[in-house]
Amino acid sequence: MTQTLRTTDIASRSIASIEGCTRQYPGVLALDNATFAVAAGEVRALLGKNGAGKSTLIRLLTGAEIPDSGTVRIDGEELRHSGSSRAQDAFEKGVRVVYQELSLVPGMTLAENLFLGRWPRKGGIIQYSEMEAEASEAMGRLGLDRAPNTLVARLSPAERQLLEIARVLLGKPKLVILDEPTSSLAAAEAEKVMAAVTRIAAEGIAVIYVSHRMNEIRQIAHSATIMRDGRIIDTVDVKGADTREIVRLMLGAEASKAAALENRSQEQTVLEVRDLRLAPKLSSVSFQLKAGEVLGIAGLLGSGRTELLQAIMGVRSQDAGEVLVDGAAVKSGRYKQMIAKGFGYTPESRKEEGIVPLLGVDENTLSTNFAGISRNGILSARMMADATRKVIQRLHIKAAQTDTPIGTLSGGNQQKVVIGRWVYANSRVLLLDEPTRGVDVEAKAQIYAIIRQLAAEGRSVIFVSSEIEELPLVCDRVLVLRDGTLQKEFKSPHIDQDALMAACIAGH
Repeated sequence: MTQTLRTTDIASRSIASIEGCTRQYPGVLALDNATFAVAAGEVRALLGKNGAGKSTLIRLLTGAEIPDSGTVRIDGEELRHSGSSRAQDAFEKGVRVVYQELSLVPGMTLAENLFLGRWPRKGGIIQYSEMEAEASEAMGRLGLDRAPNTLVARLSPAERQLLEIARVLLGKPKLVILDEPTSSLAAAEAEKVMAAVTRIAAEGIAVIYVSHRMNEIRQIAHSATIMRDGRIIDTVDVKGADTREIVRLMLGAEASKAAALENRSQEQTVLEVRDLRLAPKLSSVSFQLKAGEVLGIAGLLGSGRTELLQAIMGVRSQDAGEVLVDGAAVKSGRYKQMIAKGFGYTPESRKEEGIVPLLGVDENTLSTNFAGISRNGILSARMMADATRKVIQRLHIKAAQTDTPIGTLSGGNQQKVVIGRWVYANSRVLLLDEPTRGVDVEAKAQIYAIIRQLAAEGRSVIFVSSEIEELPLVCDRVLVLRDGTLQKEFKSPHIDQDALMAACIAGH
């Protein structure tokens, strides 16, 4: 049974709180009479699907938004200003936030990024020795063991996330808000960030931790607040929380049991990889993919999952081995050839490599085959709209218009467009690298359903994910990639999460 915490108990010792806050935008009730409080030294998880009101609640606490009604207090003092003065007031009272998309400058050093925009100067000259000494101390506080003059471009994703957190810790904050801090990290890397969060809380700093990863939340959070449709549904003790109950609270009447997978894979082998090698990540990888099969690839960060997909797709040239399509070998490094053979690839980084944010849903969707919506070499606006509308309807993409800039869509809808690009191209084999990264529970379920429907139509899918718990929900078979080769195979319905994780981390 999930144990509910009384908000009044937390509020009595709170660092930050909102009381009876409502915030409405044109046609949208973003926050509905919400009351929330987080205490000093507490790690509070904030859960809810996209549109639940999490971002609005965060903006109220940071002073970026003013509630239509209700009060916001930081360390017992109400935020009263408006405009930029309100955000400055919240900052001075000790509120800091690290957003999902990092804001580091790769060509600058750790120290320069840490003090970006406020470098210590004397007589107009930047005091590098002073800056680097303070940077070393700040980074050591989070367990980041790197020289302060190291370029950010050389850091791992986890180290970059730690640097972002170190930056907001300058100036003795009282509340730190972390928005999906591990969404781009695999389990081993995420551990470093979670250890840093634990250190922050131990110093008496309140932490609001937004994440969709229940395993992480159980490790570091003291409590979890669940939001739905702009309302705070409940605040529960994480230790006694039942995952199924939390999902029910998040989705409400929409919650449902996952249907048993129906394996539609056929005897026909559409893809075969033989002894593929790509130094330093892949030493010898061999497997087959059947028509209508969803094949999962599990493994820790750095295991070579992305490199494997890129080698198959021709984005990278392998050092040795063969890739066979329908029994015929394909020359390495031939991306266009793979597209012509009916392959599609969605990259790990949706924002940086998967979409063009300022272009419309239509242009992002149809970019794989402009010839199909052209007349005499000229794009037809009507044909573009019709073709995009079909993909939108089929994949249940929420967009106001077919030409709505994709950058304005939620992460889940952006990801569905990226997949829809290859559905429109009629690709028969899809290589999906982290297709549910950074999307909410509802969007994940929709993406799973899309993948299973594609498999039912006879298409084949390779599904790479660092979230072990989702692989049994969508895959007919899962292969574990470790130490440069495939170590173990699991078949549905006997894919055990614990055994799968153990196979991934064995030897590490």
